Amino acid sequence: MKYRRKIGRALLAIALFGALFALCACSQSESVSDARAKESIETTLNLANNEDQEWTYEKTADAWILSPVSAVANPELPDQQGVSVCVPGAYITGIDTDKDGQADVTAKTYQEAVKGALVMDYDAKITSTNGQVYTAASAPAILNTGAAGYGSSENAAASTVYASEGYINIACGNRGKQDTAEDDDGNTYYTGDAPSCLVDQKAAARYVKYNMLLGNLPGNVDYFVSTGGSGGGAHAAMFAATSNNSDFYDYQIEAGAVGVYNTTDGGYSTTVTIDGTDYELSDGAWGCVAYSAITFLYEADMAQAFEYYMDTSYDFNTSFQEQLAEYLSAAYMEYINDQKLSVKEADAGFDLNGDGDKKDTVSLTIQYDPDSHPETNGYYGTYLDLYLAEFTENLQWYLDHLDYAESWTWFDEDGKALSDKKVASMTSEDKAEAFLEGRYAKGSSGGKAENPTSGMGGADDFDGLKGGAKDGKAIKGALPDKGKKDGTLPDKGALPDMGNKDAAGTPDSGTTQSATGKSDSENYSSYEEMVAAYKADVEAIYEGDQYGKNIVSLYNPLNYIGAEETEDPVWTRIVMGASEGDMSMFSSLNLQIAWLNAGVNAVIEWQWDGGHVPSEIFGNSFSFYVDQMYGSYVDGAETITAAKAEPQTKNGTASEPEGTDLSGWVNGDDLTSVSFSLADAAAYRTSGASKAIPGFDVIDYSQEDYVFGDTREDARHWNKFLLDIFEEYADELEPLFNRET
Repeated sequence: MKYRRKIGRALLAIALFGALFALCACSQSESVSDARAKESIETTLNLANNEDQEWTYEKTADAWILSPVSAVANPELPDQQGVSVCVPGAYITGIDTDKDGQADVTAKTYQEAVKGALVMDYDAKITSTNGQVYTAASAPAILNTGAAGYGSSENAAASTVYASEGYINIACGNRGKQDTAEDDDGNTYYTGDAPSCLVDQKAAARYVKYNMLLGNLPGNVDYFVSTGGSGGGAHAAMFAATSNNSDFYDYQIEAGAVGVYNTTDGGYSTTVTIDGTDYELSDGAWGCVAYSAITFLYEADMAQAFEYYMDTSYDFNTSFQEQLAEYLSAAYMEYINDQKLSVKEADAGFDLNGDGDKKDTVSLTIQYDPDSHPETNGYYGTYLDLYLAEFTENLQWYLDHLDYAESWTWFDEDGKALSDKKVASMTSEDKAEAFLEGRYAKGSSGGKAENPTSGMGGADDFDGLKGGAKDGKAIKGALPDKGKKDGTLPDKGALPDMGNKDAAGTPDSGTTQSATGKSDSENYSSYEEMVAAYKADVEAIYEGDQYGKNIVSLYNPLNYIGAEETEDPVWTRIVMGASEGDMSMFSSLNLQIAWLNAGVNAVIEWQWDGGHVPSEIFGNSFSFYVDQMYGSYVDGAETITAAKAEPQTKNGTASEPEGTDLSGWVNGDDLTSVSFSLADAAAYRTSGASKAIPGFDVIDYSQEDYVFGDTREDARHWNKFLLDIFEEYADELEPLFNRET
């Protein structure tokens, strides 16, 4: 396991919880190019030296919350480069206000926010709702990666949501797109480019781990889990994919992050010195749960255009978009085949070559033959076999777990609500058949439904995104009727609204960002003008930034997964809505392939009827998965299994069915082994999403508006694949551009 245990000074006296991992003292710190700066940073970011640290006690949750403090010594935007933690009350005897090591304020005597240091109780145990047992020394830490729409996140107090589970919960601010700062002369400059979001999250992780080693905070540095939704999901995945990679060190050093320093030989030191002994300090993740991860952007337009182009009945908004989708699809095939991808059948869980076993390593390729595969515009191959297998498995999982559904309303073939007696007698097969025929209206998801954004700081954890109902209920009408092929939007509420530019970083409806946009560009009056702008932007991006880095490459997680310098996580899980309109399913598939090949336990879940940032369903929850992974990988931990479903005995109260009839897509003759074709999967995808195709809007905004901006607007073109197509196929595309349709 690449992620090595590093036990803090506070744990030295706790023989029960492991041995010392002190490294040879001074070997690295002696070579640090600026030892005085290192000492200053470590002194400044030692929480015990922060006279302003303030703790608030939340009685209902039995949790102590640290007021936001700076996670770096040299913040550029102090309101966005801080960190807060929430600590379960069971781990805390109280707050030491006079530095004598004794608890002067306890939960029983607490009246108002108090300055001081935590006094830990390492003997206390917390049993999570799933049955896992944690202590102050063993507790996992949850790093919530905000960055909705890749935007900035203000510092905020950490949520108490995981206190009862025994986790240390971390909320961190971050710089993001469109951020500006002032220099010493009062001049405003732009500072939101990549990799600022990710760098600030890495700095926050270093800060918390450092203070765990010092004994200022409880929790185990070995068990950091990154999580977030949408842009935050992207950063949760990228945080795990780029763990402790030196490509990001210069940016952390500039900000004054702890535990990463230049050395005299031109390299880096990643140790902190505690009482004369050096300890390795990583910004890495042990695990990751990412919801609707909008990454990686590098391939996004090609991948989503390809996904839609496979649906031969899809009506593109304009002839230009349709032609561009054809070219992007061909480019995606070439891109994937150039990757020389392969996967072990045993790791993927599928017999991909059809030989009756799962013992082989299969090359993953896309092939093209319009004569033999007209139903998908000519595309087929082992890569698409894996895509279809994942889609099929995820639908089967959904059908197999409908007994966990609570408060759903079930209907008969005539659209009449069933009686309570009939609902109580429904078998699992009856529910599966009703689901495939759309004879239901959703209630709560069953089990302990958790909103994936609930762990973040602030009063409204994810107000920039409307996806994922905060009450844990599924989004009503997650798919429009199958017959809507005219490009019109589904009914209001069917999919999360991402049109709020201020909140989510995407343009207003009416541009080709929306599914109804009929103009190829709101920004450019001529094809020549557009291509010139693309070319200038791409050339500037690929020249490199102040450290000579290509910021597009920094935000491509496939450049880092399995790389020699990267500390790969132990496990990852990416959850996407299968009617996801914001990102191609291929992107999560490619992340899984890369992680599997790097030896990571990597799972993707494509949730049927789930939109952008779907809630957990059918007995699943974020905490259940973390507890389960802890039980799988930590010696002496409890083995966690799902609670038995309690089938519904009383029908819901909806007046009419709200489900989508899937029977035209899915073969349900055998409800224990449903099947459908690649063309059907593509049709399901296009019917469920509401964003412009291809990509978001490859002309004006695209996926690139999410991170690579400038001082004037939230878009700076960097996509060289598009530029190549624009230039190569100018004769075909220019006559179609902005043409009235």
